[in-house]
Amino acid sequence: MARLVLSDATIWDAAQGSRRGTVVVDGKRIAEVLPTGVAVAAGPDDRVVDLGGRTVMPGMVTCHFHSSYHELGAKPGPFGLEEPPALQAVRAMNNLGLAVRAGFTGAVSAGAPHGIDAAMKLAIAEGAIVGPRLLAGSHDISSTGHANDDSFPWYWDVRARGALRCCDGPDEFRKAVREEVKAGAEIIKLFVTGGHGTTRPSELTELAPEELQAAIETAHQRGVKIRGHIANREALLLAVGYGIDVVDHADGMDDECVDRLAEAGTFVVPSQLFPVRLHELMGSALGFTDAMKREVDASLAMLRRAQDAGVRLLIGDDYGAIGFPHGPYADELGFYVERAGMSPAEVLGWATVNGAALLGNDDLGTVETGKLADLLVVDGDPLADVGILADPNRLLAVLKNGTLVTDGLDRIPVGAPA
Repeated sequence: MARLVLSDATIWDAAQGSRRGTVVVDGKRIAEVLPTGVAVAAGPDDRVVDLGGRTVMPGMVTCHFHSSYHELGAKPGPFGLEEPPALQAVRAMNNLGLAVRAGFTGAVSAGAPHGIDAAMKLAIAEGAIVGPRLLAGSHDISSTGHANDDSFPWYWDVRARGALRCCDGPDEFRKAVREEVKAGAEIIKLFVTGGHGTTRPSELTELAPEELQAAIETAHQRGVKIRGHIANREALLLAVGYGIDVVDHADGMDDECVDRLAEAGTFVVPSQLFPVRLHELMGSALGFTDAMKREVDASLAMLRRAQDAGVRLLIGDDYGAIGFPHGPYADELGFYVERAGMSPAEVLGWATVNGAALLGNDDLGTVETGKLADLLVVDGDPLADVGILADPNRLLAVLKNGTLVTDGLDRIPVGAPA
């Protein structure tokens, strides 16, 4: 079988840092990672590319992904999610393709209706569509009248489930989780509080403690993960105590929350770029006031404390929401460097090793012999300027499972340094 030999590369991952060498891809895996000076015996069918110091790094994982969100949805409901399921599926197919071509070889759903994610995962596996490794999500689940339960007024008496699933009482939450798992969900999405881009205050906790506990316990009994939209301190501590796997947003996080998150090993997806863009777009309209901006600033200020404490932070946001289209997923990296004081290496660690950990795949996230070949070839040094990952012209190649999803390697001038 022909191999891909990436010679004279600057190899980076969060575990080992940067080093110069050669990466050999054979089939789905990294066959060898050799230091500079060690010759590779290339066969006649091997493709050898001299990178001239350009970067080889792990594929990234976006961990708050709504595959069927569409900001231009023409029908009522949040983010166009009350439109025909087949239309949403076509949009999901397109958005998943955008993600992998942008260098995100993995994606973890933060919610999608109608079993769309589970169907997309099957389609990707059989080669019907191109997309990342996908951890399939569920409907958004919460109590009747929760912050996103505004798809229709109460007096319409609509009986169809639609994009959201409303439950009341522990037994209904248990049944909802079980039915979502039956439909193929691998990670359950709860709306635990208001706030963070909803029109309800962040102080509003929308699940009773026994409902939250029932949902988390049932997900774990069924062998799946569970995440929650959480934007206040009390709800965060409660959810972490019950064993939630992922906290979305974590607005209101304080020192106690950070310590509890680190101790429990809970993942946090800050997703703070969307509310910043929303505030820029909407101002005080629809209740999006300067108070939301202050909440975002406070959340960003806590991320350094969380990083230093060992909280497992992740990349991902509400792409597809109003004013926040799918596509420029890597914009988050530079945002956290600029606004939260992270280093490029730290945010790239969120996107690689931490993302692989949430996917539950220790064959990903680093550039090592024997690992799966989910790799990016970058024209330049992301550690010097992480923003280059948002430039498609600088992303020379994306490999998933050793297969070139995008291939601009022939654009590299022979013998030309990065």
